[in-house]
Amino acid sequence: MTIKTITITVALTGASGMPYGLRLIESLLAADCRVQLVYTQAAQIVAKQEMDLSLSSNTTETAAMLSARLGAKPDQLVVYGREEWFAPIASGTNPPDAMVICPCTMGTLASVAAGLSSNLIERAADVCLKEGRKLVIVPREAPFSTLHLENMLRLSRMGVVILPPNPGFYHHPQTVQDLVDFVVARILDQLGVAHQLMARWGEKK
Repeated sequence: MTIKTITITVALTGASGMPYGLRLIESLLAADCRVQLVYTQAAQIVAKQEMDLSLSSNTTETAAMLSARLGAKPDQLVVYGREEWFAPIASGTNPPDAMVICPCTMGTLASVAAGLSSNLIERAADVCLKEGRKLVIVPREAPFSTLHLENMLRLSRMGVVILPPNPGFYHHPQTVQDLVDFVVARILDQLGVAHQLMARWGEKK
C-alpha cells in the first residue's frame, strides 16, 4: 500500500515574521511533507534583515541551501520563482494539498482577495481557492485598518483560514522560539500535520 505524500505550498512575502515561515518549512519537512516554496523580492530583504538569511534569486541555489540547513530529503523541497508560470502550482491540474502564505503582507492579502493572480504566489492561492484546497493566510500587520479587515472577511467567507501570528502564553514560553513554535503549531493543526512543538491545553509536554 502506497502512502500519499502531503504536498504543501509555502509562500513567503515581505511582512515581518520570517522566523514563522522558516520554522513552518522546517516542521513540514520533519513531518515528511513535500514543500513547494515561492517568495517575493521583499521577502528576500526581510529574511536578510530578520534572520541574516540570504534567499537567492537563483531558486536552485536556495533549494540546496535550505535543504542542507533544514535537513530536507532529496526532492522534498522545491523552490519556484515568482514569475515561473510553468510551475505546477500555477495550474488547477496539479494543485497542492494546501497552501500557506506566511508571513503575508496586506498587499498580497488584498491581491488574493481580488483574484489578481499577477505573480505565482497570487496565482497559486487562486488555484487553491478554485480547486477547494485549504488556504491559510498568516497576516502580519498591526493595527489592522478597516480595509485590511474587510479583505480578511472577504477571504474568510471564501473558506480561507485567517491565522494572525498571535502567540499565547499559557504554555509558559521561555524563549522567542517557544513563541514562534506556538504560532507554527496552530498552522500545522490547520493543515492536519502532526507535530510535537508544544503541549496542548490540558496536556503536559
